[in-house]
Amino acid sequence: MPQPADIPQPADIPQPADIPQPADIPQPAADAGAAAAGGGEPRRRLHPLSPLLSGAKSIAVIVAALSWQTLSQVGVERFALVVAVGAVGVVIFAVVGWLNTGYHIVGRELRIQDGLLWRRNRAIPLDRLQAVELRRPLLAQLTGLAELRLEVVGGSKTEAPLAYLGVREAAALRQRLLTLAGRSPGLPGGDAAQPAPGVPALERPLFRVSNRDLLISQLLTPQAFLLPVGVAFVIMQFVLEGSWTFVGIASTVTAMAGVLLQPVRRVLQDWDFRLARDPGGRLAVRYGLLETRSQIVPLHRVQSIGVTWPLLWRAPGWLHLRLDIAGYAGPQANNDKRSDRLLPVGVFEAARRLVWEVLPGVDLAALATLPPPDRARWLHPFALRSFGTGLTAEVFVSRHGLLTRELTMVPYARLQSVRVVQGPLQRLLRLATVYADTAGGRSGVAQDRDLAEAWWLAEQLSIRARHARGADLAVAAPAVAAGPAAPGPAPHEPAPHEPAPDTTAPRDETYWQRPAQP
Repeated sequence: MPQPADIPQPADIPQPADIPQPADIPQPAADAGAAAAGGGEPRRRLHPLSPLLSGAKSIAVIVAALSWQTLSQVGVERFALVVAVGAVGVVIFAVVGWLNTGYHIVGRELRIQDGLLWRRNRAIPLDRLQAVELRRPLLAQLTGLAELRLEVVGGSKTEAPLAYLGVREAAALRQRLLTLAGRSPGLPGGDAAQPAPGVPALERPLFRVSNRDLLISQLLTPQAFLLPVGVAFVIMQFVLEGSWTFVGIASTVTAMAGVLLQPVRRVLQDWDFRLARDPGGRLAVRYGLLETRSQIVPLHRVQSIGVTWPLLWRAPGWLHLRLDIAGYAGPQANNDKRSDRLLPVGVFEAARRLVWEVLPGVDLAALATLPPPDRARWLHPFALRSFGTGLTAEVFVSRHGLLTRELTMVPYARLQSVRVVQGPLQRLLRLATVYADTAGGRSGVAQDRDLAEAWWLAEQLSIRARHARGADLAVAAPAVAAGPAAPGPAPHEPAPHEPAPDTTAPRDETYWQRPAQP
């Protein structure tokens, strides 16, 4: 572990012009005797207003739990007294927790101590840092505070939420953590990626989503189209029954809220969506209305990119780009809290430019794929031609979906494992499915391929993954599919003849030898 003299100090780290230097930031109170063993900076506390913001959520829960019925039974005075006592208790508990919470950086580790009854001491190696996000909920915006969230490799949830810090302090701490963790490709240690002292560091804007397009896109969703049906149902129930019970009203409101909630949440979360490249070459993402979010993602942490063409978006020519980053929880389609947006809504040309920015050399308009063999129609009588697979020089491409089309691009260097899976019906039809797994939790899938082709694909993915990670392989693998450029999902082409086995592959690749023909 580096000694204190080798630890980069905040004053030695170049900062962008729009982020104040740590020397200009009023530091929170530090415990002089809380320095880490063996040296290091003293422990720092969170902002003094943190207990109030943290306790506000608990107070709202208490008020909601007491309910309107309790107010009518005990009266306004007693109800207010109960709420006041509960609020004081929550604030006292939060203050004690704040006194026992602190953080400091030792070498290349962020160490956090927290807990009241059960004390926790966490050491987070910055080498595992995937992304750093700065969030500002509504109350934090009103008080000038921010929450810093760190995502690390293999984490099922945010590893170290620091809530709350001053906005300038949070921005400076994020820059420092990224600098210590930086190992950008071609820039060892990340030092070369930092601007020189005294030189203004400006982000390069990439794209900004129109709020008008965002609103219209959420109106072109199944939930929005079901809204008139829900309104008509409510009117019919009122006309037919004449009177409503409390349960009937509550259930109807709940059902209507469930229909409207997801589009409204998406609009609030993706409002004023902006993409940029910071001076270190990382991706800077900012969005949000009631809760603003600012995220910095090193591009070499990106595991895959997904493209979605919803059915109702095809008329205006819109699509959605999804970014999978290692360290976030596994794929959860209905989890709108995931920080996985690369483009909430946009046209094909914008998506093509952004894909090139994130995965240099990958042209979204030139990704040719091949459908499964015709005998797979027994498994997919209507959607056979919606499946496709292809290998390019940079990524493994797979597509699927009949009504909602999806395409996934997985860089070979991000592959963690390759699987060949056969179900009972697939064995009868001599088909198999190949899964290319990444650390982001999603997989590229070659669905229902010919059995020999599936084993060949698995072999090629394994070879290309090792080659992309710098292994010394003598022979570069050929491409599976080639064809003319296409403005969307690649056109359907006849399957090519199967290439001859690569006899020059390393000996440990014999696992992927195709099975003998019966």
